[in-house]
Amino acid sequence: MRATEGKPSVVIRTHRPLRQFIVWGAVPLIGLFGVYVVYELGRYDAGYDRLAVAQQRTELQVQIEHLEKSNRELRTHLAELDTIRIGRAREQAEVSRSIGDLQAQVARQTQELAFYRGIVAQGTPAVGAKIQQVRITRGSKAGHFVLHLALVRSVRPDNVAVGAIGVSVEGQSNGATTTVDLSTLTAGKVHELAYSFRYFENFDQEVALPAGLKPDHVSIEVRSSRKEIAPLTQTFPWSVDTAG
Repeated sequence: MRATEGKPSVVIRTHRPLRQFIVWGAVPLIGLFGVYVVYELGRYDAGYDRLAVAQQRTELQVQIEHLEKSNRELRTHLAELDTIRIGRAREQAEVSRSIGDLQAQVARQTQELAFYRGIVAQGTPAVGAKIQQVRITRGSKAGHFVLHLALVRSVRPDNVAVGAIGVSVEGQSNGATTTVDLSTLTAGKVHELAYSFRYFENFDQEVALPAGLKPDHVSIEVRSSRKEIAPLTQTFPWSVDTAG
């Protein structure tokens, strides 16, 4: 403004801080953008293609999803195979148990048949003891078993049957056939079972199999004290009665 009436003039200047702030803030951003452009140009000159990399990443992600899906399907199939394997093992165990029960039943029926045949044969001269039944059950400890023997008279007795019973078990041990007697089965406590009865008598003798012996048969020998009566020997398959 001009001076009037001899007074000095006054100069008014306008400060613009907002414009300066914008300018000073834009300069670093422009610099960063320039650096990024130079970086991208460098990668492009080196053969780097963002579109190709993005497409490859997408394809790899799809491949990973397919592999994960295949992995889940394989795990499901493996679980089904394990279920089938366990089921077959149980079926085989059940079949083996059923076969054992049937073998034990056949052995008992065979013994009963021999007993009734002895009863029918009233005219035979032999009046010694007969083996009516042989059963095997598990004992109180591992590897221990109980032999249940039943002796009867095949004809009407007119006296008392007196004698002894010998027991032996035959099986496989270390690839060889092995036979052990009652003394070995009872650790020397019992050598034979003595009997004395008129009509019938039952025996329950616990035995312990030697380690490593896989029993196949058990032989029972009934020896009468009367010399005119020949010893009776019968062999039975080793079959443990699970019914007790």
